[in-house]
Amino acid sequence: MKIFSVLGVLALAAVAVPAGVSFAGTRNEPAASTKPATTQADSLLGGEPKVPAELNPPAGNVVHAVLKARGVQIYGCTAGAWTLIEPAASLTGVTLRPAKKVTALHYRGPSWQSDQDGSLVEGDGASAVRAPSAHPDSIPQLRLTAKTTRGGGVFGKVTFIQRLDTVGGLAPAGGCSGSTTTAVPYRAVYRFFVAS
Repeated sequence: MKIFSVLGVLALAAVAVPAGVSFAGTRNEPAASTKPATTQADSLLGGEPKVPAELNPPAGNVVHAVLKARGVQIYGCTAGAWTLIEPAASLTGVTLRPAKKVTALHYRGPSWQSDQDGSLVEGDGASAVRAPSAHPDSIPQLRLTAKTTRGGGVFGKVTFIQRLDTVGGLAPAGGCSGSTTTAVPYRAVYRFFVAS
Protein backbone atom coordinates (compact mmCIF):
# COMPACT_ATOMS: atom_id res chain seq x y z
CA MET A 1 0.00 0.00 0.00
CA LYS A 2 2.93 2.34 0.74
CA ILE A 3 4.17 1.88 -2.82
CA PHE A 4 0.86 3.13 -4.22
CA SER A 5 0.93 6.15 -1.86
CA VAL A 6 4.44 7.06 -2.97
CA LEU A 7 3.47 6.65 -6.64
CA GLY A 8 0.40 8.83 -6.06
CA VAL A 9 2.50 11.62 -4.53
CA LEU A 10 5.03 11.38 -7.38
CA ALA A 11 2.23 11.52 -9.97
CA LEU A 12 0.74 14.59 -8.26
CA ALA A 13 4.14 16.29 -8.23
CA ALA A 14 4.73 15.42 -11.89
CA VAL A 15 1.44 17.09 -12.87
CA ALA A 16 1.39 20.00 -10.42
CA VAL A 17 4.95 21.30 -10.71
CA PRO A 18 4.90 21.88 -14.50
CA ALA A 19 1.43 23.44 -14.14
CA GLY A 20 2.85 26.09 -11.82
CA VAL A 21 1.39 24.80 -8.53
CA SER A 22 3.52 25.35 -5.43
CA PHE A 23 3.29 23.00 -2.48
CA ALA A 24 4.20 25.89 -0.14
CA GLY A 25 0.77 27.45 -0.67
CA THR A 26 1.89 30.01 -3.25
CA ARG A 27 1.33 29.94 -6.97
CA ASN A 28 4.28 29.91 -9.31
CA GLU A 29 3.07 32.16 -12.17
CA PRO A 30 4.54 31.65 -15.64
CA ALA A 31 6.73 34.44 -16.96
CA ALA A 32 4.85 37.17 -18.80
CA SER A 33 5.26 37.32 -22.56
CA THR A 34 7.62 40.02 -23.76
CA LYS A 35 5.45 40.65 -26.82
CA PRO A 36 1.71 40.93 -26.29
CA ALA A 37 -0.62 39.36 -28.83
CA THR A 38 -1.85 42.09 -31.14
CA THR A 39 -5.02 40.38 -32.33
CA GLN A 40 -7.26 37.52 -31.33
CA ALA A 41 -5.78 35.56 -34.25
CA ASP A 42 -2.24 36.16 -32.92
CA SER A 43 -3.33 35.07 -29.47
CA LEU A 44 -4.93 31.86 -30.77
CA LEU A 45 -2.50 31.00 -33.53
CA GLY A 46 0.85 32.11 -32.13
CA GLY A 47 1.52 35.13 -34.32
CA GLU A 48 1.76 36.10 -37.95
CA PRO A 49 3.04 33.33 -40.27
CA LYS A 50 5.90 34.09 -42.67
CA VAL A 51 4.48 34.51 -46.16
CA PRO A 52 6.58 34.17 -49.32
CA ALA A 53 5.97 37.23 -51.54
CA GLU A 54 4.58 35.17 -54.43
CA LEU A 55 1.77 33.87 -52.20
CA ASN A 56 0.36 37.30 -51.37
CA PRO A 57 -2.96 38.03 -53.10
CA PRO A 58 -3.35 41.13 -55.28
CA ALA A 59 -3.95 44.52 -53.66
CA GLY A 60 -7.56 45.05 -52.63
CA ASN A 61 -7.82 41.82 -50.61
CA VAL A 62 -7.58 41.62 -46.82
CA VAL A 63 -7.29 38.74 -44.34
CA HIS A 64 -10.75 37.74 -43.14
CA ALA A 65 -10.07 34.51 -41.21
CA VAL A 66 -7.06 32.52 -39.98
CA LEU A 67 -7.44 28.82 -39.17
CA LYS A 68 -5.05 26.05 -38.13
CA ALA A 69 -5.57 22.67 -39.78
CA ARG A 70 -4.68 19.17 -38.64
CA GLY A 71 -5.49 16.24 -40.84
CA VAL A 72 -4.23 13.99 -43.59
CA GLN A 73 -3.43 14.11 -47.27
CA ILE A 74 -4.91 10.96 -48.82
CA TYR A 75 -3.01 9.38 -51.71
CA GLY A 76 -3.98 6.53 -54.03
CA CYS A 77 -1.84 4.28 -56.18
CA THR A 78 -2.29 5.05 -59.88
CA ALA A 79 -0.11 3.25 -62.46
CA GLY A 80 2.58 2.58 -59.85
CA ALA A 81 2.76 6.14 -58.49
CA TRP A 82 1.14 7.91 -55.53
CA THR A 83 -1.37 10.58 -56.58
CA LEU A 84 -3.33 12.92 -54.35
CA ILE A 85 -6.97 11.91 -53.90
CA GLU A 86 -8.02 14.51 -51.35
CA PRO A 87 -7.22 16.26 -48.09
CA ALA A 88 -9.24 15.56 -44.95
CA ALA A 89 -8.70 18.03 -42.11
CA SER A 90 -10.38 19.82 -39.23
CA LEU A 91 -9.71 23.54 -38.86
CA THR A 92 -10.04 25.87 -35.89
CA GLY A 93 -9.40 29.60 -35.84
CA VAL A 94 -10.96 33.04 -35.86
CA THR A 95 -12.43 35.65 -38.14
CA LEU A 96 -10.87 39.07 -37.69
CA ARG A 97 -13.80 41.51 -38.12
CA PRO A 98 -15.87 40.69 -36.20
CA ALA A 99 -13.59 38.54 -34.07
CA LYS A 100 -15.23 35.17 -33.49
CA LYS A 101 -14.18 31.54 -33.21
CA VAL A 102 -14.57 29.46 -36.38
CA THR A 103 -14.43 25.72 -37.04
CA ALA A 104 -14.46 24.11 -40.46
CA LEU A 105 -13.73 21.01 -42.52
CA HIS A 106 -11.34 20.72 -45.48
CA TYR A 107 -11.87 18.10 -48.18
CA ARG A 108 -11.79 17.30 -51.90
CA GLY A 109 -12.10 20.25 -54.25
CA PRO A 110 -10.06 21.63 -52.51
CA SER A 111 -12.99 22.88 -50.43
CA TRP A 112 -13.45 24.38 -46.98
CA GLN A 113 -16.84 24.33 -45.29
CA SER A 114 -17.90 25.95 -42.04
CA ASP A 115 -19.51 23.40 -39.75
CA GLN A 116 -21.20 26.33 -37.99
CA ASP A 117 -22.99 28.16 -40.83
CA GLY A 118 -22.60 25.80 -43.81
CA SER A 119 -20.83 28.37 -46.01
CA LEU A 120 -18.26 26.95 -48.42
CA VAL A 121 -15.37 28.03 -50.60
CA GLU A 122 -13.76 25.91 -53.31
CA GLY A 123 -10.28 26.82 -54.50
CA ASP A 124 -9.03 26.64 -58.08
CA GLY A 125 -6.29 24.03 -57.72
CA ALA A 126 -5.29 24.25 -61.39
CA SER A 127 -4.08 27.85 -61.00
CA ALA A 128 -2.41 27.42 -57.60
CA VAL A 129 0.75 29.42 -56.91
CA ARG A 130 3.27 27.30 -54.97
CA ALA A 131 6.21 28.01 -52.67
CA PRO A 132 8.35 25.46 -50.81
CA SER A 133 7.62 24.82 -47.16
CA ALA A 134 10.19 25.93 -44.59
CA HIS A 135 9.83 22.43 -43.10
CA PRO A 136 11.62 19.56 -44.90
CA ASP A 137 9.56 16.73 -46.41
CA SER A 138 6.37 18.79 -46.38
CA ILE A 139 3.72 19.71 -48.93
CA PRO A 140 4.22 23.13 -50.53
CA GLN A 141 2.65 26.35 -49.36
CA LEU A 142 -0.05 27.65 -51.72
CA ARG A 143 -2.13 30.57 -52.84
CA LEU A 144 -5.44 29.60 -54.40
CA THR A 145 -8.07 31.73 -56.09
CA ALA A 146 -11.62 31.08 -54.91
CA LYS A 147 -13.46 29.35 -57.76
CA THR A 148 -16.86 28.97 -56.07
CA THR A 149 -18.45 30.17 -52.85
CA ARG A 150 -21.76 29.27 -51.25
CA GLY A 151 -23.74 30.83 -48.42
CA GLY A 152 -23.42 34.11 -46.59
CA GLY A 153 -21.32 32.90 -43.66
CA VAL A 154 -17.60 32.87 -42.94
CA PHE A 155 -16.58 31.57 -46.41
CA GLY A 156 -19.32 33.28 -48.46
CA LYS A 157 -17.19 36.15 -49.79
CA VAL A 158 -13.70 34.59 -49.84
CA THR A 159 -11.55 35.64 -52.81
CA PHE A 160 -8.20 33.95 -52.06
CA ILE A 161 -6.88 31.19 -49.79
CA GLN A 162 -3.32 30.77 -48.51
CA ARG A 163 -1.92 27.50 -47.16
CA LEU A 164 1.10 28.39 -45.02
CA ASP A 165 3.56 26.86 -42.54
CA THR A 166 2.95 23.35 -43.88
CA VAL A 167 4.34 20.35 -42.00
CA GLY A 168 4.16 16.81 -43.40
CA GLY A 169 1.62 15.56 -45.92
CA LEU A 170 4.00 14.49 -48.71
CA ALA A 171 3.22 11.32 -50.65
CA PRO A 172 5.33 8.32 -49.61
CA ALA A 173 8.67 8.02 -51.40
CA GLY A 174 8.93 5.32 -54.03
CA GLY A 175 6.37 3.51 -56.08
CA CYS A 176 3.25 1.58 -55.16
CA SER A 177 1.20 -1.30 -56.50
CA GLY A 178 -2.42 -2.24 -56.90
CA SER A 179 -5.14 0.12 -55.76
CA THR A 180 -3.80 0.88 -52.30
CA THR A 181 -4.39 4.16 -50.49
CA THR A 182 -2.50 5.85 -47.69
CA ALA A 183 -3.17 8.82 -45.42
CA VAL A 184 -0.20 11.05 -44.53
CA PRO A 185 -0.61 13.38 -41.51
CA TYR A 186 -0.11 17.11 -42.07
CA ARG A 187 -0.78 20.46 -40.48
CA ALA A 188 -0.93 23.98 -41.87
CA VAL A 189 -2.22 27.50 -41.32
CA TYR A 190 -4.91 28.67 -43.74
CA ARG A 191 -5.67 32.34 -44.31
CA PHE A 192 -8.87 33.35 -46.10
CA PHE A 193 -9.09 36.72 -47.86
CA VAL A 194 -12.03 38.91 -48.89
CA ALA A 195 -12.19 42.02 -51.09
CA SER A 196 -11.52 45.17 -49.08
